[in-house]
Amino acid sequence: MTIVTTAGSDLTGTDSPGHPDMTENSPAQLPAVDAHRLVDLARVSHEVITRHQDAGGAYPASPTFSAYRGYAWLRDGAFTAEGVSRYGDVLSASRFHTWAAGVLAGRADQVADLRTAAARGEDVALDRMLPTRFTFDGGVGSDPWWDFQTDGYGTWLWSVVEHARRHGLPLEPWQAGIDVAVDYLTTFWDRPCYDWWEEHVEQRHVSTLGAIYGGLRAAVTAGTLEATRLSRALAAAASARDVVLLAGTTTGTGGTPHLAKWLGSAEVDGSLAACVVPFGLLEPGDALATATLGTIARDLEVAGGVHRFAADVFYGGGQWLLLSCLLGWNRAAAGDREGALRSLVWAADHTQPDGDMPEQVADHLLHPDHRAEWLARWGPVATPLLWSHGMYLILADELGLLPNGVAS
Repeated sequence: MTIVTTAGSDLTGTDSPGHPDMTENSPAQLPAVDAHRLVDLARVSHEVITRHQDAGGAYPASPTFSAYRGYAWLRDGAFTAEGVSRYGDVLSASRFHTWAAGVLAGRADQVADLRTAAARGEDVALDRMLPTRFTFDGGVGSDPWWDFQTDGYGTWLWSVVEHARRHGLPLEPWQAGIDVAVDYLTTFWDRPCYDWWEEHVEQRHVSTLGAIYGGLRAAVTAGTLEATRLSRALAAAASARDVVLLAGTTTGTGGTPHLAKWLGSAEVDGSLAACVVPFGLLEPGDALATATLGTIARDLEVAGGVHRFAADVFYGGGQWLLLSCLLGWNRAAAGDREGALRSLVWAADHTQPDGDMPEQVADHLLHPDHRAEWLARWGPVATPLLWSHGMYLILADELGLLPNGVAS
């Protein structure tokens, strides 16, 4: 795709009168891309995120959605913080990481007890494990949930290390939380748990193992772990990757090996793109990474929007903005700038008129007969979903479409 810009402009994301309109030479692709709009939506995304951030630092998953209201996920928050950090708002992202580190440090004794029980060979019950979501004050909350998910702990480790590295910040204020997350993951990295979507607790999910690998590797490279913890983190990260390469691939229906939804599965999941970028379990451009991203695009992408997985019935199985941005992020890392831009434009085109980004949209439902039951159960789709806004900021940054001069 050839981008034609106005004279004297480029795609650096500078906030200037010459910021380009981008025109696609091939009408079968993008007839026109308005870069002003894309940059403005980045500003709106930052404003939505920071307006809803809790005073204590937590990013609510969705401030109004009935099932999410009052709760913060480490996974959602970590990706949201990455977008805010890239935007240049050091204070907001740091406040989230301080909140998360404090929540984890406050559970140091619980994790120590869990590790002792595991070392004795006990089958630790799920309700003893750390939760996947917290109330804004760091509590567990009273609503039942599919709570044992380890990927969020790995994702937070990756996010806090990236934030500190990007802005030259010391990790010391967050180290106690980092140590707890490392101890938890090195003990329970291989235990089956719920996936990103709160499903299939009986399985070992490749996206989860990718997040654990990415988080532990980030903690290792930060250089702040003491020797014994460092050794455990190295070993667990290597083992997680080995397990994926040994049992976490499939040829599916395409005949070319790619990552699988879980160990032993023949299916693909949109979250698997994260195993390449940002978690680095696979390198961009290698054969398995390329095949995985290609399978996601072939099986789950329609007109730029990405589904979670083929059997998804949640709200009828719509397309998720955050997954479109995740796939675009991977395309950008692999050098496919035009594909990445298409993903960003699709997300922009599915933003609400008031600037809020939803969790999913219903353009191409996989199972439309299931939509009504979720509307009756929980009401309209979560809007805004802060994770969607955070992923938009990440992809906009990859494409040089963030405004400059953000106050931190």
